[in-house]
Amino acid sequence: MPTLPPVFPQPSMPPWYRHRWPWFIMLGPAAVMLATAVTVWLAVKQPDAVVVDDYYKRGKAINQDLRRDRAATALRLAFTARYDAKNGVLEGQLESFGRPMRAPYRILFAHPTLPGKDLVLVARPDARGVAAVRLPALEMTHWRVVIEDEGRAWRLARGWSPASSGTLEIAADPG
Repeated sequence: MPTLPPVFPQPSMPPWYRHRWPWFIMLGPAAVMLATAVTVWLAVKQPDAVVVDDYYKRGKAINQDLRRDRAATALRLAFTARYDAKNGVLEGQLESFGRPMRAPYRILFAHPTLPGKDLVLVARPDARGVAAVRLPALEMTHWRVVIEDEGRAWRLARGWSPASSGTLEIAADPG
């Protein structure tokens, strides 16, 4: 009768959590869960300010803005100003048919992403037609600048970056 080899006891295996590979494999899904939690937190904490609820009313308002642009063209409006960042002053002149206008007008600085940083200034020209308005320190971003009369019959609009140019020039389309 053949002899059987002696039976050696198998070494005991440590439990699964003592091995490194299960933890390494679980690292990927855990990182995805953490990134998802951070993304959800950011989405709830900072809602998108660009999306508007009343998009239909905004769309109808575009036609009114186009009428205001055409009115600025008919008046041949042009605005030229110089921004002095050191003193925080925007000094400029609004002209119609090449002559300075002396009526007050509004200057709107619209921030590209944060409506809370928008600025509305009222310019009151002197006898020469030159207006100087105090501006807080402007963020060096690309601003949307809108010049309009107080009755909102016309408007001039243009993008402007104070970092690239200290001069702001807006002219109505020649039509």
